[in-house]
Amino acid sequence: MSANSLIEWTTSTWNPVTGCSKISSGCAHCWAERMSKRLAGRYGYPKNDPFRVTLHPDRLELPSRWRKNHMIFVCSMGDLFHKDVPDDFIFSVLDVIERCPGHTFQLLTKRDQRLLEFSDKIGKWPPNVWAGVTVESKENEKRVDSLRKVAAAVRFLSCEPLLEDLGGIDLTGIGWVIAGGESGPGARLVRPEWVHSLRDRCLEKNVPFFFKQWGGRSKKAGGREIDGKLWSQMPSTEGK
Repeated sequence: MSANSLIEWTTSTWNPVTGCSKISSGCAHCWAERMSKRLAGRYGYPKNDPFRVTLHPDRLELPSRWRKNHMIFVCSMGDLFHKDVPDDFIFSVLDVIERCPGHTFQLLTKRDQRLLEFSDKIGKWPPNVWAGVTVESKENEKRVDSLRKVAAAVRFLSCEPLLEDLGGIDLTGIGWVIAGGESGPGARLVRPEWVHSLRDRCLEKNVPFFFKQWGGRSKKAGGREIDGKLWSQMPSTEGK
């Protein structure tokens, strides 16, 4: 069975790698870390250190068993390009992706340099790969420069949690932008003007914009509408 996702911009998740370590400001209140602690000792999450980077070779073939075509977020509970994930294991993940051309695989990372290193090793990515980096603040806009050099069918940004105004971001070569506020305990609130500014930048550059959530500290807070409208635009891969 597939891992049906509650993440609005994908349909399924696949976690051949779980666990991570904090690398930038957006990691402070990591929801994946919170979830791993709830699952400690179960489903492959180490009991004593549930968010330790862990390989799950038994999960590698899962997508090949799914009959219908899926939009798959790879490693929603970790980062495929973490330094503790061996090259050989990443190549094993990519091999599965190549053998499942009916699925679309979304690779999202904060480790832009390692993503770029792999891009240099393999050249052009399989046509069913969308490659993305997280850009939660201006200090991390440099990740976009690395992403631009990645020859994927779609290059996308996840600006979640959105921690400041990114309305001046350079979207050259970018095919999709996701944005959202932080949620859960200790959530840092997103300012409406930051969301408007980023959306307007996408409109200016004709880049599809997907607004995931306002976020907040409670389940009742937030919602997805901007001025009464849902923004759920998706990228097109026609002609790529």
